[in-house]
Amino acid sequence: MRNYKELRIWSDSMELVTAIYKFTALLPDSEKFGLISQINRAAVSVPANIAEGCAKDSNADFLRFLRISQGSLFELDTLIQITKNIALTELSPEDISIKINALQKSIGSMISYNKNK
Repeated sequence: MRNYKELRIWSDSMELVTAIYKFTALLPDSEKFGLISQINRAAVSVPANIAEGCAKDSNADFLRFLRISQGSLFELDTLIQITKNIALTELSPEDISIKINALQKSIGSMISYNKNK
């Protein structure tokens, strides 16, 4: 069993969750049960799946949960792009997209590394 708290991808994803919650707090209340909820759930899914994968005994299970985290990041990036496209906020979501892309690369590297074990 791995200690997820020692993984940089987990701590980076926790920081991303904080940034996402700050971002969604600035979106209009009309999106509370729409995009805001979906964005927050996708963000929370990333560290949660990394942690869950660390509890699994097999490397294959760990990789499966890393891939789920990766999928949540792609979903999150799409949702952030939607907020930009429909101009829901005057804030620029580029900083969040940069964090998402960096985390996607880190998780991808972790997947590649563990595939060869």
